[in-house]
Amino acid sequence: MNINYKDILIRNAIESDAKQLETWWNDGSVMAHAGFPDGVHTNAERIRKQIENYTDKKRTLIIEYKDIPIGEMNYEMSDDKKCEIGIKICESDYQERGIGRVVLSLFIEELFSMGANLIFLTTNLKNKRAQHVYEKLGFKVREIQYDSWKDQRGELQSTVFYDLTKENFVSYK
Repeated sequence: MNINYKDILIRNAIESDAKQLETWWNDGSVMAHAGFPDGVHTNAERIRKQIENYTDKKRTLIIEYKDIPIGEMNYEMSDDKKCEIGIKICESDYQERGIGRVVLSLFIEELFSMGANLIFLTTNLKNKRAQHVYEKLGFKVREIQYDSWKDQRGELQSTVFYDLTKENFVSYK
C-alpha cells in the first residue's frame, strides 16, 4: 500500500522501520490503550521477521506526515472480505490535530477498493478520543464488553467493538 495525500504518506512497513516500530511498541504511553502500559517488550529483529512475512492480506503500515514517521496502522483481511484494522498516532505532537481522521479516511477508502465489505476494530472503552473519531467516520458500536480482560498490570479493561460498512462511511479527506 502506498497512499499519498497532501502532507500524508501511508506506506508498507519495511525492514528498516523495525527500529522505529520497536521504539513505539515498547513505549507504555503509546501502547497502554492496547493493554500494554509497560510496552510489549519486543525487539527490532523480531519485528523484521514479522515484516518479512507480511502479505497483501495482512501487514503493518507506516504513517508519515511531512516526511516524519508519526504512527502506524495494520490490517488483516479475511477470505470473506472482512477487514480488521488498528491505528496509532504514536508521536504525541501529532495527536489531536485531525491527522488521524484523514489518515483513517484514506486507509478505509483503500481497503474498500481492495474489496473489503466490512471493516471492524476494537478499542478500549477508556479511549474516548478514538471512539469520537471512529464514530465521526461512520463506525457503529456492535458490542461493549465490560471488564472482559486484564492489561499486563492485571487491571480490568473494557472493550468497544466497532463495525463499518461502505454505506455508513464518512470520509474526512
